[in-house]
Amino acid sequence: MKKFIVLTLLVFGGIYASAQSAKPAYDAALAKSLGADEYGMKMYVLAILKSGTNKTDNKAVLDSLFRGHMANIGRLAANGKLVVAGPIEKNDKAYRGIFIFNVKTIAEANALLVTDPAINGKVLDAELYQWYGSAALPVYLDTHKKIEKTQH
Repeated sequence: MKKFIVLTLLVFGGIYASAQSAKPAYDAALAKSLGADEYGMKMYVLAILKSGTNKTDNKAVLDSLFRGHMANIGRLAANGKLVVAGPIEKNDKAYRGIFIFNVKTIAEANALLVTDPAINGKVLDAELYQWYGSAALPVYLDTHKKIEKTQH
């Protein structure tokens, strides 16, 4: 019985140690194409969207602004400039959603934000922060297209 326990510990210990030291294959070309640093990361700009100063309740105006907002999200994503977008549940901070822009600077992100009708219409406003994340973010969108049953 002791031999079995010792053998089991050696086998599982060896597997554990092997798993801890094993690294996935590094793809230098992919890393370079995504702008990854040595950690596989890069700088983005995070936008926290919040309620703007325009408090209109005119349904036609709001519908038009948000149709344009959604179309702009689609255009920016198709152009590779927007890698994450989505709403935030109702909260006490008036936060409405987030964007993660595939740009390095706040100035570049501001230039993209002014193309959004809901931002221009002051229904939404944005707080911008530089954010360091996985350089692989842009490639998840291709997978999302394969699992999205209904398009917005």
